Amino acid sequence: MEASAEQPVPQPPHAGDHCIHDGDFVVLKREDVFKAVQVQRRKKVTFEKQWFYLDNAIGHSYGSTFEVSNGGSLQLKKKKEEPTSETKEAGTDNRNIVDDGKSQKLTQDDIKALKDKGIKGEEIVQQLIENSTTFRDKTEFAQDKYIKKKKKKYEAIVTILKPSTRILSIMYYAREPGKINHMRYDTLAQMLTLGNIRAGNKMIVMETCSGLVLGAMMERMGGFGSIIQLYPGDGPVRAATACFGFPKSFLSGLHEFPLNKVNSLLDGTFSAEMLSSEPKDSTLVEESNGEHEEKHIPEQADEDSMAEAPESNPEEQRTMESVPQDPGNKEPKEKGNKRDYIQEKQRRQEEQRKRHLEAAALLGERNADGLIVASRFHPTPLLLSLLDFVAPSRPFVVYCQYKEPLLECYTKLRERGGVINLRLSETWLRNYQVLPDRSHPKLLMSGGGGYLLSGFTVVSDSLRTDPSLKSCASTLDSHHTEEPAAKKQKCVGSGS
Repeated sequence: MEASAEQPVPQPPHAGDHCIHDGDFVVLKREDVFKAVQVQRRKKVTFEKQWFYLDNAIGHSYGSTFEVSNGGSLQLKKKKEEPTSETKEAGTDNRNIVDDGKSQKLTQDDIKALKDKGIKGEEIVQQLIENSTTFRDKTEFAQDKYIKKKKKKYEAIVTILKPSTRILSIMYYAREPGKINHMRYDTLAQMLTLGNIRAGNKMIVMETCSGLVLGAMMERMGGFGSIIQLYPGDGPVRAATACFGFPKSFLSGLHEFPLNKVNSLLDGTFSAEMLSSEPKDSTLVEESNGEHEEKHIPEQADEDSMAEAPESNPEEQRTMESVPQDPGNKEPKEKGNKRDYIQEKQRRQEEQRKRHLEAAALLGERNADGLIVASRFHPTPLLLSLLDFVAPSRPFVVYCQYKEPLLECYTKLRERGGVINLRLSETWLRNYQVLPDRSHPKLLMSGGGGYLLSGFTVVSDSLRTDPSLKSCASTLDSHHTEEPAAKKQKCVGSGS
């Protein structure tokens, strides 16, 4: 708690934070499809085979629905109240309807001509209904399904949402599940709950889910406390973290440390010279738009580092992960600026070295309030090494797509000791369709969202010999010696 008190207090949200601003990260929604983009003036955005500009969305509140007009401009769509008293003319069943392709009088050329005239999609759908010879013979449910299908095809409607853990996890799991290790959104929610993620905590996280787990933890902690991210390779991958659009105040408690230096930190052989001996052409990690981002993608983290929003090309991925027109994002083409580039590179390497030293000091205290592991690597060696940095009576959660690695990890932890309440679980999720007179479970459901191994750390006899835990053991001993004395005094007082 002392460390969190020294950090700058995050500012309360302003009155205009519910509005869309230039440079904000937003999520586009159409039906059940999501895409994360950054709002930039005169920047063409492609979504669901349509392109448009987000200029007109600036200043409107989140959750607004827009209609794409000719020229790619957005027009605010006002909600219209549908008359409920009007009775629809519908048939009793669909047995006499034959799908021969002749029921629709409008041809594709007619529909194209309507689009060229600038007629909105809502009017096109209405004309399709009027020119259908079998629409009135369909049942009421079949009519609703027909209208919904035509609206999805001809109405260009986009809803702009504020990024959140739920929305981004659903987006990644639906479009690119491999980039988040097939972690389902309900599994991520279980991780945050079992790990007791809250404001003021000092957490350790090791994840290869494109920064989605890290972003979820930062959102729940609200800028209070500290997070130490352990990363493999040359730099942390935070593509999904950038989509949250956190303010700079959230980054004051975010630290990073290379995974290949953990063993030296445990052995006590870690020193600042080890960081200075790293190759000079290593990945540069910079702060851009309030996020640390990597420059050159290592081979082993290639598939995770490109985890921008779905349906986006590499050009859009780069714009999401960095601020455009940043001179630090690319090497200068002119040789005259090469010296400035080298100096800037050395400055960033020195900043990275300082961040690593700060993270090493925090890890060296070995009093973390929790541990979260969600990586594509085998969890057993990671967990056995990182548990030494966690204080007693603190939770830890390990995610894996498969059950067998966690079973091995469970066995190793039982042999090692120092943990209690070990539990290996799998969440089961099924979506339901909720509509009048036709609510039922959906036919398609997720086959699996991964497995979780959770538990709590304790001080065992084998761990009491560790000098770093002597203070923890002595504190526990003092509690044990004082507690019976207090109970004895209470009994004497009650007897007298």
